[in-house]
Amino acid sequence: MSAAPVPTLDTAPLDLAVSDLRDHAESWTATPLTERIALLQRMLPRIAQGASGMVADAACAKGYEADSNWAAEDWATAPWALAQTVSAYLHVLRRLAAGHDPLSAKSVRTHEGRVVVDVFPATATDRLLLSGFTAEVRTLPGTTREQVLARAAGEYRGRPGEPAVALVLGAGNVPAITPLDILHKLYAEGQVVLAKMNPVNAYLRPHFEKVFTEFVERGWVRFVDGGAAEGAYLTTHETVDTIHVTGSERTHDAIVWGTGAQAEERRRTDTPVNDKPFTSELGGVSPCIVTPGPWSAADFRFQAEHIVTGKLNNSGHNCVASQVLLVPRHWDGTERLLAEIRRVLRELPQRGDYYPGAADRLDAVTRAHPEAEIYGDDTCRLLVPDITDADDPMLTDEVFASALGVVRLPGEDASQFLRAATEFANDRLPGTLGATLLVHPRTERSHRAAVDETVAALRYGTLGVNCWSAFGFLLGYTPWGAHPGHTRQDIGSGIGFVHNAFMLEDVEKTVLRAPFAPAPRGLFTGSPSLSPRPPYYVTNHTGRTTMERLTAYATDPRASRLPGIFASALRG
Repeated sequence: MSAAPVPTLDTAPLDLAVSDLRDHAESWTATPLTERIALLQRMLPRIAQGASGMVADAACAKGYEADSNWAAEDWATAPWALAQTVSAYLHVLRRLAAGHDPLSAKSVRTHEGRVVVDVFPATATDRLLLSGFTAEVRTLPGTTREQVLARAAGEYRGRPGEPAVALVLGAGNVPAITPLDILHKLYAEGQVVLAKMNPVNAYLRPHFEKVFTEFVERGWVRFVDGGAAEGAYLTTHETVDTIHVTGSERTHDAIVWGTGAQAEERRRTDTPVNDKPFTSELGGVSPCIVTPGPWSAADFRFQAEHIVTGKLNNSGHNCVASQVLLVPRHWDGTERLLAEIRRVLRELPQRGDYYPGAADRLDAVTRAHPEAEIYGDDTCRLLVPDITDADDPMLTDEVFASALGVVRLPGEDASQFLRAATEFANDRLPGTLGATLLVHPRTERSHRAAVDETVAALRYGTLGVNCWSAFGFLLGYTPWGAHPGHTRQDIGSGIGFVHNAFMLEDVEKTVLRAPFAPAPRGLFTGSPSLSPRPPYYVTNHTGRTTMERLTAYATDPRASRLPGIFASALRG
C-alpha cells in the first residue's frame, strides 16, 4: 500500500496577509499619538462586550463550565489582563500627550548602586484595588538614572521604529499572551503584526479579531491559523522583518538553526538559517523558595493555598508554574506546610489536563517517582515530596502540567538557607523567567541583608516576593521576559521583554511584592493592606465573580462598580 500523500501547504492566504501588512506598515508608523490613544480607548468597550464569550469558550476548551470557580483564571488571564494592559498603555500615552515624561522623576531612584523604577501602583485605582501590591524594575549594572528617564518610551520621543512587519507566533496556553504580544509590537516597537494562532486555542481568533477590529480594518493586524508548517513558512517569509515567539526552546532552535543532522553544527558555529531579529519567552523550571520564620497556623494554610495556586492555575500549563518547592531541611515548619499543601490538593474539585502531551509528561514523572503522591481520581495532581537526585527530571525538564516537587536544602537559619536556595535556583534549575520567594515580614526585618542579597542575586526576569511571579504577566506596566544574558546559541528562557507599558530600556528584572497575609490578619504579621485573599487563588470561592467585576471596571471605570467588587472580594 502506498503512503498517503502529504497535504500541500496553501500559502496564498499567508502571502496575502503579509502583503496587506507590508502595504500598511508606513501608515501605522505615521499614525499620530492622539489617534493611537483613541484606538485603545475604543478597544475597551469591545473587550467588555466579548468578555463573557471569551471566558465561556476558554472554559469549554478546558473541560469545565463557565460558572465554575475554575473560570476565575479565565477572567483573569483573558479579558481582565487585556483590559489592564490596554489601560496601562493609555496611562503612559496620555502622559506623553499631555506633554509630560512617561515616568515621573520621583519614581526613578537608586538602591545600592543600582537604578530602580517604581512602576506599580501607577494610579490611585491600583492602590485601592491591589492594596499592598507593588512592582519595581531593576535596571542593568552601569545604567544611570538620567539614561532611564531619557530612554523610556523612545517610540514616542524621537526614536520611532522603522515600518516593519512582525510575526507573533501565539501560545496555546494562556489566552492573553497573543493579544498582549500584539499590543507590544504595535505600541512599543511601532510594527504591524501578523499573529499566527496556536492550534490549541485557535478558537480565540474570532474574539481577538473583534477586539482588534479597527486594527484589522486598517491593515495593521492580521490573524492566521495553522500549525508547524504554516509557522515555518512565515518565519522564513521575505516580507516578515521580526519574530516573537512564546513557546519552547525546541521551537526557537528549529526556527533559528533548522532541524536535522546539521542543526547542532550550525548552532556550534553560530551560522543560523534564520537571522531575523528574534525575541522570545520560553519558560523553564520555576522555583518557589520558602524562607523559615515565625509562621502561624493561618500562615501555613494561606501560603499552602498560594503555592498550590502557582501549580494548579491553568492545570500547571504555565511557563512560570511553580514546579520545585525549595524548603529548609531543618525547619519544623516544613512538614506543617507540606501537610497543608496536601490538604488543599485533596479538597480542590477535580479538573483535567488539556494541553497536548501533559499525560505523557506526568507519566514520565510517575515512572521516575513511583512514590509520588497522587491526588484525585487520576494522575493530574502529583506531589513528589523529597527529590534528592541532581539529575531528577523534575529538576531538569519543564513538566508543563500539575506536578510539584520538593527539595530540602541545608541552612541553620534564614540567612544560610537563602544562600543555599539562591545557589540552587541559579545554578541547578534551567530557565530564568520567574521565581517566587516567600518570607515572613518579621524574618525579612531580622535578616534584611540576607533577603536583599537574595532578591538581588536571583537571576530571574520576574521575582515575586510573597507573590506568585506570574502576576507580573498580568499588570501591563511590568516588563515580562527572561533575565538578560541568554544568546541564540544558548536561548534558555528567551531574549527580550514584552508588555512594559512605560517602554523602559536596560531592564534586568522586575521585583513584585504582595502582602504575606490577607487583610485584616496582615496587620498582625507586619504586612498591613486592604487586600483579602486574592481572587486568582484556586481556593477563592468568589474569585470568578470578583474577576468578572474587576474586568467590567477595567473596561469602564465607574465608581458605582466598586462596592460590588469589594463585596465579592471580601467573601472570597
